[in-house]
Amino acid sequence: MSILKTMKLVNGEKGNLIRITSLNLDGVMRRRLLDLGFVTGAIVEVVRKSPLGDPIAFRVSQTTIALRKEESSQIEGMLITDGE
Repeated sequence: MSILKTMKLVNGEKGNLIRITSLNLDGVMRRRLLDLGFVTGAIVEVVRKSPLGDPIAFRVSQTTIALRKEESSQIEGMLITDGE
């Protein structure tokens, strides 16, 4: 079922697909994430959350990357599908 809900990546659950709407990061971290494919309109899948919720693994553009809460809480998107 398709759901449109605004959320931050940090709040995603395993299996969620989220379309990025904004990155509220600056400097080197912003550049690095843009280079990895975290751009407006990209679809990000929440792959895995560690037991304490930090870090979280995301898949974007056929790349899997783990982000800390600090970074993933600064990226917003629209939930397009619920996982599992």
